[in-house]
Amino acid sequence: MKYDYIIAGAGFAGAVMAERIASVLNKKVLVVDKRNHIGGNAHDYTDENGILVHKYGPHIFHTNDKSVFDYLSNFTTWRKYEHKVISRIEGKDYPIPVNRITINKLYGLELKSGEETKKYLENVKSNIHPVVSSEDIMLNRVGSDLYVKFFEKFTEKIWFEHPRNLTPNVCGRINVRYNDDCRYFTDDYQYMPEKGYNNLVQNLLDNKNIDVRLETEFEKVKPEHYASIIYTGPIDSYFKNIFGRLPYRSIKLVFENHRKEIFQDNSVINFPGNEPYYRITEFKHITGQKSDSTTICREFASKEGERFYPRRTAESLEIYKKYMSAAHNLKDVIFAGMHPSFQYYDIGQVVAQCLNEFSKRF
Repeated sequence: MKYDYIIAGAGFAGAVMAERIASVLNKKVLVVDKRNHIGGNAHDYTDENGILVHKYGPHIFHTNDKSVFDYLSNFTTWRKYEHKVISRIEGKDYPIPVNRITINKLYGLELKSGEETKKYLENVKSNIHPVVSSEDIMLNRVGSDLYVKFFEKFTEKIWFEHPRNLTPNVCGRINVRYNDDCRYFTDDYQYMPEKGYNNLVQNLLDNKNIDVRLETEFEKVKPEHYASIIYTGPIDSYFKNIFGRLPYRSIKLVFENHRKEIFQDNSVINFPGNEPYYRITEFKHITGQKSDSTTICREFASKEGERFYPRRTAESLEIYKKYMSAAHNLKDVIFAGMHPSFQYYDIGQVVAQCLNEFSKRF
């Protein structure tokens, strides 16, 4: 069969691009993925205990972009969910991002307003210029004590690299608040797909113009039919690592089912101390599911395994620039999604990028 487009990757980037091309342009699309499932890293499934879990750790949908929310609403109904994260330090739980409640509880203070909290942080934070690392950016936001307690070891545990060796944007995503808002995100649209991410992506791909082949390597189908290419994988893989392999960190997830209704009081608890895992997720808090048992996962960082999170250092960014230069010379290839950009995007950002790319290209 002749296809107009071949898309590498059946995650959100691939699925959105496929849906737009198939629906708007009425073109034939082949989507291939080396895994045995759709949904990319957001893939979820019902485990043997009847609990809906996220195969690759928690993925939370949030966006301020109404067009993104409205677009995805064509393919799912939603459950309102506002994510909250706890950091457990020496047996005590503190809300993250750092806010007025965090500071008052940690130091036994009674800061009563955003202005008082701002003034407190102004007095303890550093004033490092120029900012060249993730350590610099966090010291400039919270000062040395909060940085050491909440971020230094936690970041090193995740990235196998001290924050002083990571570019500013790695920790630059971390917010600090002066108020008592304990939500992890403050976006206008914070929801979870009511039937899960896999159902949402399946609906995106449910089009007569779209064929999906799983457990299929992109390189093996590329010569099969002449077609334009949309590539959502790591950009170095497309170019067969000619400038070197871009570094990523991987994860190892250990799932446990417990014969109790609830395991912990919060969906996600971070562990910035000496524990080997860096967070525990309990999925029922996220999905709203009711059952007599519950499934959690302990999440460990790993140097080996699938490539999940780009490790952006000065050296890796120099390599990435070479791949970007090579990509600009290609006429029939569109790179879309998180991996070709070599930086972490959440689902809302990936969808926004792909909708914008489609509008620009077509």
